[in-house]
Amino acid sequence: MAKEMTEIGKLKEGRFVIIDDEPCRIVGFSTSAPGKHGHAKAKVDAIGIFDSQKRSIVRPTSAKVGVPIIERGSAQVLAIIANNAQLMDLTTYETFELPISMVLRGEVREGVEVEYIQALSRRKIERVKG
Repeated sequence: MAKEMTEIGKLKEGRFVIIDDEPCRIVGFSTSAPGKHGHAKAKVDAIGIFDSQKRSIVRPTSAKVGVPIIERGSAQVLAIIANNAQLMDLTTYETFELPISMVLRGEVREGVEVEYIQALSRRKIERVKG
């Protein structure tokens, strides 16, 4: 698993975090003042990259949390098989299949170039280039 550890207090909106073993994009981040005997707490609201589910965590700002290492790549669509696209990475020439999301169903066609995202050994077509 490609991830690194960081303190929750250093996270920002738009960045990524791992919640329940799922890489997520942070959509909300707030901190509370420390109490009389406690520590400052941070509330992180995030949406899963691969499943689009909303998740939240509340932890002390000094607590460690996993941050996925996100890799982006470009690929060319070789073939469309049912709701999957057979892709070839444009730098490594590796071929692999990924499902086409409902949003991109009309845009992904044979021969077009797409951008994909990879995190925690999983991949997803992000957008169509061009």
